[in-house]
Amino acid sequence: MRSTKALIRKAALAFLIAGGAGMLLPGCENKPASTDKNGLTGLKSLTGDFESRQSDVQDFTDLNTLADAFENQRSNIQVRQAGTIVKILPDDTNGSGHQRFIVRLSSGQSVLIAHNIDLAPKVEGISEGSMISFSGEYEWNNKGGVIHWTHHDPQGQHEGGWLTYNGRRYE
Repeated sequence: MRSTKALIRKAALAFLIAGGAGMLLPGCENKPASTDKNGLTGLKSLTGDFESRQSDVQDFTDLNTLADAFENQRSNIQVRQAGTIVKILPDDTNGSGHQRFIVRLSSGQSVLIAHNIDLAPKVEGISEGSMISFSGEYEWNNKGGVIHWTHHDPQGQHEGGWLTYNGRRYE
């Protein structure tokens, strides 16, 4: 009997802590839900833009896949991930123009993003230390790899990629 009461107390405490955390975390605030003309709460009003952001995160490539590609010198792998911009390089203007910057993934691996600015808009206002998410094709190199095809394919032959920075998608 005594262990049951202790277990119930611990469960109640955990429930209270979890509920309190929900009120403190950004995006988890208690807000009145908007209703439609029939008085029904719409799912979009409860989730806002969460669904589109969540699909990006759910589809992220496992970091082990990128580490394995680097260690085993594999290329032509479609990936989605996010990281911190650690170095902004000058644009490559030989041939097709490419905006270039180095991104460090949470695993510690660094990749060069080579974003074709002849096919997609240049990412505006990027700064070192800021976060960016990307979808593109991984190509091996001895420095961690290159992510390219971060844009649409005008011929529709290759899976389109993108960069998302400060809430804006570049593709």
